[in-house]
Amino acid sequence: MRRKLFFWELGGFLFTGALGTLLHFVYEWSGGSVLAACASSVNESTWEHMKLLFVPLFLFSVVQAGLLGRNYPNLLAVRAVSVLTGLVLIPVLFYTYTGVLGRNITWVDIAIFFLADLAAFVLDFALLRRGRLSSGWMQILGLAALWGLAFCFVWCTFRPPCLPLWRDPVSGIYGIP
Repeated sequence: MRRKLFFWELGGFLFTGALGTLLHFVYEWSGGSVLAACASSVNESTWEHMKLLFVPLFLFSVVQAGLLGRNYPNLLAVRAVSVLTGLVLIPVLFYTYTGVLGRNITWVDIAIFFLADLAAFVLDFALLRRGRLSSGWMQILGLAALWGLAFCFVWCTFRPPCLPLWRDPVSGIYGIP
């Protein structure tokens, strides 16, 4: 069972990394499709880059819950914790290193995405294996957190707050160009 979980988590890490990378370009490739805007990055803001981690993780969670949910009754709560961890790492690492250097470096930004992806799945594996967060109310809270985040990512694409996290550093705009 542990080996099977390891391969599921490895697959999730690879899926999230690959799809997240593709989603960086989908909005532009689609010619500005509203549907593409819901799932992909519409600008270079930190928030939109966090969406690149969230969307594949969310999709993978739906599949994994359907196929492994009975074996891991703590899946939803654990996934919510690991998703939140990955999402928090992106702005923390990005703003820390750019604050120190005074500029951003593209390869470091990409490395941060993959590091956040890895951290999410390493934490996920550890918590799932140990059976942590398995009570019923935690599963409901985890499900609500995941769907709440999905709503926030879509909502803030079309109605972003005027805060630095949502500001595109290239164009200076918020949301869809």
